[in-house]
Amino acid sequence: MPDVRLATWNVNSALSRLPRLLPWLDERAPDVVCLQETKLSDEAFAETFDEPLRERGYEVAHVGEGRWNGVALLSRVGLDDVVRALPGVPSFGDAVEARAVTATCGGLRVTSVYVPNGRTPDDPHYAYKLEWLAALAASVTDPATTVIAGDMNIAPADADVWDLTQFVDSTHVTPQERKALTALQDTGLHDVVRDRWPSERIYTYWDYRAGRFHQDKGMRIDLVLAGSDPAGRVRAAWIDRQARKGKGPSDHAPVMVDLDTAPDGDLGPVVPPPSARK
Repeated sequence: MPDVRLATWNVNSALSRLPRLLPWLDERAPDVVCLQETKLSDEAFAETFDEPLRERGYEVAHVGEGRWNGVALLSRVGLDDVVRALPGVPSFGDAVEARAVTATCGGLRVTSVYVPNGRTPDDPHYAYKLEWLAALAASVTDPATTVIAGDMNIAPADADVWDLTQFVDSTHVTPQERKALTALQDTGLHDVVRDRWPSERIYTYWDYRAGRFHQDKGMRIDLVLAGSDPAGRVRAAWIDRQARKGKGPSDHAPVMVDLDTAPDGDLGPVVPPPSARK
């Protein structure tokens, strides 16, 4: 299998992030990109992005509903057998929301996911979130070559939030959500960023309010979960904090994972690019 740079990024509106997204693609040159919260219909996404992405060598699969949600896969290493929804995924209200798209990219079965937020533990959206996660786990049929990447809306452990006391009676940290995430990983998937950095303070999301990014008061809720083949080929795994800086950023930073043809166990250097450490 070829060397692959994979990225996942909740852009919090693709149109709002247009001035940043295309230059970021040029600078970081990811081969496979999972996007979430595009907030565009398929037609609107195609009208705005198809030509510039095609010029950069990307094939595109997008699932959107317009104002909310929306996910996409961009690939320069093939985009085959596209599936634009999870099998057995529940609906919320009258619609199946645009929260997952899957395709085979460079020999990997990649799914870009935007897991429901849950709102509050006593909200119907919370039960929907748990049902959605169960459907996601059931969709893993070949874990060895699977990559599920995106905004999970769950902090896997207490160390993945800046202050646990701020999340009392809140979603993202409840035992039920974490149990559902563990069940997904128990299909044979590895949290490759945490595997690489087991004790580092790592966040991927910082609220826009109160200068939380500059104070590093964040959460790690954007994950790359990978089966044994891609997990065994990880050469670097890091958070692109540069993309969270400057004018008009998303409130999420991209998660970057570099894979190569190294045999299992040969994980190579562990130092991320200097720009990721600033």
